[in-house]
Amino acid sequence: MSSTEVRSSDASSGASAGKVDLKLEVVLISVSDVDRSKQFYERLGWRLDADFVVGEGLRIVQFTPPGSGCSIGFGKGVTVAAPGSAKGLELIVSDIVAARAELAGRGVDVSEVFHGSPFSQAGRISGPDPERGSYKSYASFEDPDGNLWLLQEVTVRLPGRVDSDQTAFVSVADLASAMRRASVAHGEHEKRLGGEYDVNWPDWYAEYMVREQAGEELPS
Repeated sequence: MSSTEVRSSDASSGASAGKVDLKLEVVLISVSDVDRSKQFYERLGWRLDADFVVGEGLRIVQFTPPGSGCSIGFGKGVTVAAPGSAKGLELIVSDIVAARAELAGRGVDVSEVFHGSPFSQAGRISGPDPERGSYKSYASFEDPDGNLWLLQEVTVRLPGRVDSDQTAFVSVADLASAMRRASVAHGEHEKRLGGEYDVNWPDWYAEYMVREQAGEELPS
């Protein structure tokens, strides 16, 4: 096979591979006490998907956060990483204040909401981002072993972060939050119409929500 044919073959393989969905399913974390960790994540309200004992040296526990397409796994014999070594595991929320309050209500030792640097204590500024800009407000908490979780408020995705031809909301809460933002924006839209009732408001809402999620310019 010539070098030209090799390059052509490689390019074809790459094009085919690019069309295959690769969905992150499970992230493994290391814990020192499986039952203690199971109780902690149950207290968070996360869904218990599995607790399998496969012989003396293997136990697999899996939880899924509400609205998440990816789960976490831990147990006995599943990873050689040191307990507590997972740092900066990100959980995306549509309302950082409400998410933080819910965790605190479940007895979790969660930080106050902050903005600035999510990775440096010195760079943290108390309170949410003043303009509540997407990607800019945080809170954090640790599990019993010190695995660190970071809450990040995301309401509008940056361009290119979401397929523009797909719109999906993974939970009722996310959909409700998107509709509230659309409602506020539509109120301003009606003001620009002279206060007239917009009979096509469902179409306007739909366009706003789709564009917002795709990171595109919002309708005026």
